[in-house]
Amino acid sequence: MISILIVDDQKHIRDGLQAMLHQFPLKLDSIYSAVNGIEALDILHQQSIQLVITDIKMPDMDGLELMARTKEEGITVDFLIISGYSDFAYAQKAIGLGAKGYLLKPVKRDDLQTAVEHVWQEVQTQQAISRNMEHLSRRVKETDRKELRMFMQGAVSDKAWVYQTEQQNPALWRNYRLCLLREEVWINQPGAGSSYSIESIAYRIYGKRGCICLQHRPHLILAVDASVDENALPAALKAEQIRAVTAMTAAQQGLIGLPDSYSQVLELYRHSYLFPEKHCILPVHIEGLEQQWQLPYEELYDLFHLIGTKNSGKIAEGISNLFHKDVLRRYHIRYTQQLCRATVQMLEEYVRVIRPYMGEEALDIACLHNLFDHPGIRDYIQALQQQLLRLNQFYYEFKCSYRNTQDLNEAIRFIHENYYKPLDLAMVSNHVSLNYAYFSNLFKKNVGKGFAEYLRDVRMDKARRLLAETEHKIVEVAAMVGYESYKSFTRAFRDAMGMQPTEYRQTMRRKFEGEGKAQDKAL
Repeated sequence: MISILIVDDQKHIRDGLQAMLHQFPLKLDSIYSAVNGIEALDILHQQSIQLVITDIKMPDMDGLELMARTKEEGITVDFLIISGYSDFAYAQKAIGLGAKGYLLKPVKRDDLQTAVEHVWQEVQTQQAISRNMEHLSRRVKETDRKELRMFMQGAVSDKAWVYQTEQQNPALWRNYRLCLLREEVWINQPGAGSSYSIESIAYRIYGKRGCICLQHRPHLILAVDASVDENALPAALKAEQIRAVTAMTAAQQGLIGLPDSYSQVLELYRHSYLFPEKHCILPVHIEGLEQQWQLPYEELYDLFHLIGTKNSGKIAEGISNLFHKDVLRRYHIRYTQQLCRATVQMLEEYVRVIRPYMGEEALDIACLHNLFDHPGIRDYIQALQQQLLRLNQFYYEFKCSYRNTQDLNEAIRFIHENYYKPLDLAMVSNHVSLNYAYFSNLFKKNVGKGFAEYLRDVRMDKARRLLAETEHKIVEVAAMVGYESYKSFTRAFRDAMGMQPTEYRQTMRRKFEGEGKAQDKAL
């Protein structure tokens, strides 16, 4: 797409040129017009124009002066000159000022099309060259940045490379500090920024030569001019309402010290977990932290002895005491990391015991392996407490289930051994020392039927065998399986089997006789 400006003090010439341009097979963006150089210069200030077609002789500001002014002001635009035969000397001056060509009046359609297409091809070629140069420049910068990042992270480089890289920005590398920044982005936070918006603020503060971005992910790392106030960047982020954790090293002299600065800035960032109220963590904040300690294993054991009980409140309190900020801030961040690992290891040991009984339920222990995967120490402690309370619930249910299974097995054994006695639910629940109502619900939930129904089925099973295999009278069978009366037995038998006891006995005897005759014939 090309935008064209027509400049001529005669309206019929402007209109004629515009009409011819619309007939050409060009992708025209816009066509503007002006009556003299002054009006044309105003349009050039306001619009993006690629080509100006201008007459040489005009009042107030002619075409030559217009070309000279655009050159002085650094306005990048191409010119085609319109002139008469008597103005050829002016046309030569225009060519000297950089005009791409001139057209004689009256302007012919084919000459105009040829000249405009020639200029447009040159514009496209120049744009392609500019794009390629910009792309090449970006590739070079990206390569340099990648090499710097690798050197910062410990890759070995020779002294020649260090010296050459240092000379590309000697002022910065003479006195710099590393900044690590991580934005605090909350779920559903409107207008959440990115590392690129923080980077643009940093360049605004330190300038292009006073700031180099070395890394975008997982955290933004900048090398910045150490002569600038260390509070300038945190203050600017606060003014822009960007909540970010900033770790800033001491001043460093020389690119050779970049790897040490990188280690220092990472350590400062890790210590920011101990000081969540500080949005800028500096070396002074971690001076004097104790480097030796003993992990509180006894407190850990006491905490895990509560697992599987109804003491969820004490478990939450135990976590809070172990990870109290006043305790953690006494030591180097490694203490907190070791305490996290020791707690997670005990958690995993308990999970290994109960995992076969957890079914599809599972604990998310993976989220606890790395403290720094969480936005802050509070988030980690909350996640740890949540997993411990879930483990406590699993263990409690497991212990109850195991205990209930033992009680149920004993109750069922007791029923099968005493079915012929006048049993009831109270007697069995007392035998296993369980509450009457609790035992009733537990029995039905685990056996699939109520106590009375189960007892009846046990008695009916015994009665069927006695009726089929013995000659005992019906009233005797009733007493033998625990029924006090003939009537209650026959009613229960009919409800369970759909027939009277006598019918059942006759049916079974006919069946046995038929099977006996079949065996005799076979012999």
